Amino acid sequence: MYNRKKLNIAMIGYGFMGRAHSNAFHQAGHFFDIPFDVRLKTVCGRNQGKLQEMAAGWGWEDTATDWERVVRRADIDVVDICTPNYLHEPIAIAAAQAGKIVLCEKPLANSVKEAESMTSAARHVPTLVWFNYRRAPAVALARKLAEEGRLGQIYHYRGLYLQSWGTNPAEPEAWRFNPGEAGSGVIGDLLSHSLDLATWLNGPLRRLCSQVHTFAQGRQVDDAVTLLAEFSNGSMGTFEATRFATGNQNRNCFEINGSLGSVEFNLEDMNLLQYHDLAHDTQLQGRRSILATGPGHPYVDRFWPPGHIIGYEHTFIATLVDFLSALEREERFRPDFADALEIQRLLDAVGRSSGWHTWVDVAPTGSGAASGNSGTQTSGPVWLGSSAPK
Repeated sequence: MYNRKKLNIAMIGYGFMGRAHSNAFHQAGHFFDIPFDVRLKTVCGRNQGKLQEMAAGWGWEDTATDWERVVRRADIDVVDICTPNYLHEPIAIAAAQAGKIVLCEKPLANSVKEAESMTSAARHVPTLVWFNYRRAPAVALARKLAEEGRLGQIYHYRGLYLQSWGTNPAEPEAWRFNPGEAGSGVIGDLLSHSLDLATWLNGPLRRLCSQVHTFAQGRQVDDAVTLLAEFSNGSMGTFEATRFATGNQNRNCFEINGSLGSVEFNLEDMNLLQYHDLAHDTQLQGRRSILATGPGHPYVDRFWPPGHIIGYEHTFIATLVDFLSALEREERFRPDFADALEIQRLLDAVGRSSGWHTWVDVAPTGSGAASGNSGTQTSGPVWLGSSAPK
């Protein structure tokens, strides 16, 4: 495509997510006919040495250490936030007030109050939140099957996000155990992904009841959470997120059981969708593996020939491509800040339910198409154990 409008990107943060985002900015135009000329203009962070390495390795044009100046620069069109969670709010608000397009890692914030402030400030600018697993082709196929009614009435939704590195935290990710920076542990880091997928695939929640636990002595964030839920469509939901699931590296799973069929997905085998169709003769029924790499599967026709698998990084590429397409059409992209605010309200309800040892009603607000609202809002991070109000 010729005469494309330039979009100069400023990325705040340069860790693991910074690499994933940088790769998406580079690769989107290689695989898809995107409507913009995406330029990696500035990468911003606190360590000049690491910034130089990031810029040299990923092709950023320049570096900066003052994000407040960066978001005000006239040559910056898009601000991408991949910092620790506590910085999401001030950066997003400043960027939105400067009229920038704002992209942000999940969870949106450390509290409902922060998320509300961000969403309000950014209501007149395009936003994206990197709930990237929606764009895994097998996940998008699962949604398509559900929308087409192939699963029938939904009875059960099960969501798992299991990791095992909680006993031996890696130094680059140590901020995730600091409540001042991360706000919460697996609730914000892992459960947010599970709840986003659940509400996107199965609709809003009606109420929930949770248990939160910390295994590591002296740790001030949650190591594990389990959750019972009721969906507005009448189905039952169970969720579990933990960093203490020995033997699981990054097992992000869901299973949906309906009156006509079922689907199951596991990120550790992300190209496959397990599908059971009750329409088959009884003697032929059983789960079958669908290799969601085409033909006819979402996104993959632009990557490799059918049967050639894709990876984690492609979910970010597809997310960015969908965002740029919506931006060109001047349409709302999903999930945006309003959608992520709904997830933040659910996370808050999870913390309150655990602290109060009771069910919490969660009613949709209408700002997101398929999310829930925790009702009473709080201004701080989710409640953990004895810190809950009595």
